[in-house]
Amino acid sequence: MPTDPDPTSRNALGARTGEQWQVDADTADLVRTGRPVRRARIAATPQAIEIDLARSAMVVVDMQNDFCAPGGWLAQLGVDIANARKPIAPLNALLPRLRDADVPVVWVNWGNRPDLSNISPALLHVFNGDGKGIGLGDRLVEGPLRGERVLERGSGAAALVDGLVAVEHDIRIDKVRMSGFWDTELDSVLRNLGIATLLFGGVNADQCVLATLMDANFLGYDTILVEECTATTSPDYCMKATLYNVRQCFGFVVSSAAVIAGLCR
Repeated sequence: MPTDPDPTSRNALGARTGEQWQVDADTADLVRTGRPVRRARIAATPQAIEIDLARSAMVVVDMQNDFCAPGGWLAQLGVDIANARKPIAPLNALLPRLRDADVPVVWVNWGNRPDLSNISPALLHVFNGDGKGIGLGDRLVEGPLRGERVLERGSGAAALVDGLVAVEHDIRIDKVRMSGFWDTELDSVLRNLGIATLLFGGVNADQCVLATLMDANFLGYDTILVEECTATTSPDYCMKATLYNVRQCFGFVVSSAAVIAGLCR
């Protein structure tokens, strides 16, 4: 009876070990071997959780100049951005630990097409109610970002806020709605990597973070909100309602310290 060729002599096709095909001229081996379970126990509400780090990723939403920088869009509109900057330090403490544990970091940032051809009048109206203000795609008029277009893909206004750094192997997704899953490649990227559990941080908690987390939950992902890594410029009751709704309906709330402690066990 003929024996199969040595699988180690084949070439890997795929983005992540354990989720790849192994191929040579004669055979395409479609069997995904998976990744060994790496269990982490984390204190959370409404109850403690255990997750598989090998199938987990951290999603950071909208930590961008337009939302978080002193010279960004919200600041120029007169919004107090102090709360929007609060996740920077906790994220800087957590993200290197996650990378060291081989947990992917996914930056989901608002980045519109320059022509705004997929942005509806209804969406434009949300950000520029009378049509006379500075809305999506308009140029900022003052400060260090003067001339940059609001939340335009590739612009300095839409860039990651100073104080946070994406490293080479981080994943970047541009979104065009409050949910990072709507009309983007986020779902296909996560599934291709074999991800089942998502940790969330970013701004605004009650808007883009919650919309993305809810869609993730509807798509079947495990969803966990990291409280200190999440903030909003909305009134405090919006943050409280977000934490309540996540715990009640969509998953779990954890502290960044609890996640780090879980990684160290």
